Amino acid sequence: MPNIPINFRRVAVFLGVFILILLVIEFNSRLEELNRLNDQREEVRAIATQAIQTQIALQTQVAFAGSTAAVEEWARTEGHYVQEGDQPVIPMGQPGSEPVIVTTPLPIPTPMQNWEVWWKLFFDE
Repeated sequence: MPNIPINFRRVAVFLGVFILILLVIEFNSRLEELNRLNDQREEVRAIATQAIQTQIALQTQVAFAGSTAAVEEWARTEGHYVQEGDQPVIPMGQPGSEPVIVTTPLPIPTPMQNWEVWWKLFFDE
């Protein structure tokens, strides 16, 4: 068996390169994890910002609903109340005229082919 001299310098260089490759792989995996966590952080920030904006909008609506301006607005539009000094106007039709009746035309059914009828009978619920 031939005697192969072991060069410790060469072994140390290969060992150093191997350890360096392992460190680069570990660093790369940590960078990927950092990027994934940063993306998740941005998503959570967007959701939190949206929730805060919704909360502010709802608080504004609640504050307006409790104000006298909201009550007056509702009373005049939906409640049909009038204030003192207002002159309510009630629209009335012409005497002797008949109300206009608008009829909506019925849609014309599209004729189905025989195979479509059978398909609907067997496969549609």
